[in-house]
Amino acid sequence: MHLIQVDSVQRWMEDLKLMTDCECMCILQSKPISIEKDEQNELILSSQYSTCDNLQLLLKRAWIISTELTRIAQKLEKNRWQRVHSMTVRVNCHVHSMVKEYNTFTRSSSEEMQQLEKLLIDKCSEFTAFTERCLQTEDEEILKSMKSCVSETLTTVAQYFGQLIELVLTQEAQNLLRQIELSGSLYVVESAISSLFSLAQEGAHLCRIIAKEGGVVALFKICRQDCFRCLYPQTLRTLASICCVEEGMHQLEKVDGILCLADILTDTSHSEATHAEAAAVIAQITSPHLTFTQHLSSFLENMEEIVTALVKLCQEASSGEVFLLASAALANITFFDTMACEILLQLNAMKILLAACSDKCIVDTPYSRDQVVTILANMSVLDQCASEIIQGNGVQLLMEMLFEKCSSGNPAEAAACERVQQKSAVTLARLSRDPEVAEAAVKLSCIPRLIKLCRSPTERNNSDSVLVACLAALRRLAVMSPDGLEDSDFQQLVKPRLVDSFLLCTNMEESFV
Repeated sequence: MHLIQVDSVQRWMEDLKLMTDCECMCILQSKPISIEKDEQNELILSSQYSTCDNLQLLLKRAWIISTELTRIAQKLEKNRWQRVHSMTVRVNCHVHSMVKEYNTFTRSSSEEMQQLEKLLIDKCSEFTAFTERCLQTEDEEILKSMKSCVSETLTTVAQYFGQLIELVLTQEAQNLLRQIELSGSLYVVESAISSLFSLAQEGAHLCRIIAKEGGVVALFKICRQDCFRCLYPQTLRTLASICCVEEGMHQLEKVDGILCLADILTDTSHSEATHAEAAAVIAQITSPHLTFTQHLSSFLENMEEIVTALVKLCQEASSGEVFLLASAALANITFFDTMACEILLQLNAMKILLAACSDKCIVDTPYSRDQVVTILANMSVLDQCASEIIQGNGVQLLMEMLFEKCSSGNPAEAAACERVQQKSAVTLARLSRDPEVAEAAVKLSCIPRLIKLCRSPTERNNSDSVLVACLAALRRLAVMSPDGLEDSDFQQLVKPRLVDSFLLCTNMEESFV
């Protein structure tokens, strides 16, 4: 069960508002008198879910049970029988509470669901009784023989639990999709889409369930009805989440989803928020990290009008977030077809992107600069790109990007900064085949900065990919302007094979700089 990692105290504070205390007797049983120090890690829930979404309550309870089962396995491995038993009692409590809570808010329960509930509850009771017998035995040989049986029972409990949760989530997805498809009420549909989005945030497995139950089809149906226009942004945001899995992409292809997205992007009557969320879906389905690309054939048919709309959205973006979504979609598109780069060149996209970078309110994060420099790097394979870069003062921008540094200490931001440095060096290397670009780069002191990045690991956040890109750019500029390097730099960073220079720089201590 995927949950976003948050501070443990914050998670505990959230849980306090959600859940009801387990039965007092069970709580007492689950707190043995011992000197062990891990009591603070116990996952106890209290609940008043009148103001909480029932599905989120179920997911939190399921996450806790899953976590407890993992911890039981760890304690069992160490023969901590007292802890195994107390945690087993607690799991038994949580399972009973989960089943009771779900049956309280669900409208109906299928026969299969009832059978699984009974199997799980019976097996949990058997598990608790089994571990209690283990506590009453001191004979090591007997405990050794019982351990395998306990382990098997734990596996069975986990199996039944997984099947029950799968069935519950499938049923809930079906209920939400039924509301979306059959209700004409704006409020009901909005509430159902919101719940579906929350469900999709729980990870890829949940997205697969939603996609298999027809979630993508239902959501695109909403996007084709004018009466639900005010729900388009929320609907598209949910689609972007679901389409991270192959099943979602298959559904998108079946309902001509790309054509629908193209229509939304090119319809000027839609709000900027709607256009931005449509761009987010495009960015998701064109991600270079996806291994399934069967949808790209239909995408190519609509690519020109989509790219045109995205460039316009970048140009007219009123916020950094809108620009980020539009530029991310463009960056991804440039990876899988060079025709996209040619279209961008015809649309003066280079000029628009370079101008946007001078507006710190629009291109305001390393993530946005990462998208811009990705587009520049992919466009730089075209010979015509060099003159555009010169005219738009693009070499100066690339030089500034070589100084990209993470200020927050956030790992994601640090990784984005590394990508900006790497791609700006790659772009310089590609563009410097043009003498005019190379001359501009030398005048802006790109060579000393590239040398610094090669020799100083901290300047590049110890990134090997940045180092390789900088070495390549340095060698290209050295060919065009050999006088810009000192002899020691030439001998170490340019003259040897690239791999030898790379090894030299990766072994270099900071004190040598």
